[in-house]
Amino acid sequence: MSKRAAQLENGEDAALKRGERPLSTENGVTEDQIFEDEFEDEFESEDEIMEAGIDGRPDAEREAEQQEETGDRMDVDDNAAERQTFIPGRTKLPAGEILSPDLSTYEMLHTLQAPWPCLSFDIVRDNLGDGRARKKYPATVYAVAGTQAAHGHERENEILVMKMSKLSKMDRPDEEDGDEGADEDSDDEAVDAEPILETKSIPTDSCTNRIRAHQTPTSGADPLEPYFTQTAAMMESGEVLIHDISRHLSVFDTPGLTLDSSHSKPLHRITSHGRDEGFALDWSPSRFPSNNANAATIYPKLLTGDIAGKIHLTTQSPSGSWTTETHGKPFTGHTSSVEELHWSPSEPSVFASASVDSTVKIWDTRSKTRKPALSVPVSNTDVNVLSWSAQTSYLLATGADDGVWAAWDLRAWRSSKGGGVEKPQPVASFGFHKAQVTSVEWHPSDDSVVAVAAGDDTISLWDLAVEPDEEEEAQQRLKQGSSRDKAVDSVPPQLLFVHYMEQVKECHWHPQSQGQIMATGGSGFGVFKTISV
Repeated sequence: MSKRAAQLENGEDAALKRGERPLSTENGVTEDQIFEDEFEDEFESEDEIMEAGIDGRPDAEREAEQQEETGDRMDVDDNAAERQTFIPGRTKLPAGEILSPDLSTYEMLHTLQAPWPCLSFDIVRDNLGDGRARKKYPATVYAVAGTQAAHGHERENEILVMKMSKLSKMDRPDEEDGDEGADEDSDDEAVDAEPILETKSIPTDSCTNRIRAHQTPTSGADPLEPYFTQTAAMMESGEVLIHDISRHLSVFDTPGLTLDSSHSKPLHRITSHGRDEGFALDWSPSRFPSNNANAATIYPKLLTGDIAGKIHLTTQSPSGSWTTETHGKPFTGHTSSVEELHWSPSEPSVFASASVDSTVKIWDTRSKTRKPALSVPVSNTDVNVLSWSAQTSYLLATGADDGVWAAWDLRAWRSSKGGGVEKPQPVASFGFHKAQVTSVEWHPSDDSVVAVAAGDDTISLWDLAVEPDEEEEAQQRLKQGSSRDKAVDSVPPQLLFVHYMEQVKECHWHPQSQGQIMATGGSGFGVFKTISV
């Protein structure tokens, strides 16, 4: 909005006070504006007036010098302003201003709202294909989330099974036909489609702290068959609820199919945590059989961790029943809240945990002692999140309360007496974020790309394969000299992209659509894909 006063229409003068009206005018001057200059004979000409400078110099000379000095100062100020690059999450946004995304940097960008904030969610695999089949637009995403209703509205909490459709591609009117960067498989007729969010509700009486989905094909190895989909939700009450949402997903795309109250009942309730709520939860990786055996023979395992530092293991039996703690006791070793759990992508009995006690611990479920095999201090603050690379099983990423995220080579973690490990050096470590890291996740098919969400309202995308060119950077510094932006100098070359999202809590890569990310926070859900990944 302009700060200048609005001009009056038709050039009319402003209304006078008390209804006064201007007197008659001649040549644009009113009668009471005509005055007599009693000093009109003091100077013979305007030239003489201009020569009468207060410092003994002509006014024109003095004013020219002042204007030149003012211009120099303005040039310096302009250059300084040009060097002040706005960096989301770092540069403070002035009051009353909002950030507007550069749409040319996105291939897709959508925001969707839920009845209450959902601070945890998981993307659900579908039968729409992988790879090239997912490059067509509009896109569709299936997901599950748990709400965090306001105090006093606990009974309004629910688990939401969602279908997001008509997620269109960004309209690029300046994109020329036949451009090499254009996607031949895109349905450009759908760029203007309005996104649709459909939901099926499973009522709960408590807030959801964390929710994750587990899927196996119902007929074996054929990925085009419908999946058997279960969810586990850690509740604020301390319970863990396991649901079968397979039918909820099928209702979206099967006309005439309905749900009744029985479909919303949990398959199992885990009560081992008592009244200790938790935030750490992970299903064992889905391992599809290579033959025609029924996928039900691949029984899932579920890890859950609480604020008391305890980790429980729950497994499903061939009969479909659930058992917690086959050895009769939980895994213990953390001295504070367990914030994250993640199964190894290559060893079925191994998992990692992150804790407020600043450590990451490696465990083996076959151990009857229920003690960690390795314990590594990876930060001086709370370790909030971790992610184990599915492509390279010795790579682990962590995110901490001080805003630092790091990548670790597990081959360098060697146990010493007592199971402890001296703090090793990370493969890479970045302090770009200025608030706690709330989510970190490796790209599902690229072991060098990582997505990080933080409390500074940003999601950053990184490529660890990028190596800084010191010679080129030195040349740039020499060329730009004092005009070089110091804020930009502090940005690591591995940083690909920064996405702004208010109160973002979690972000996940879509497992089937390369480069697509979904995130959730206080402002709702965001689904986007950048031109960088």
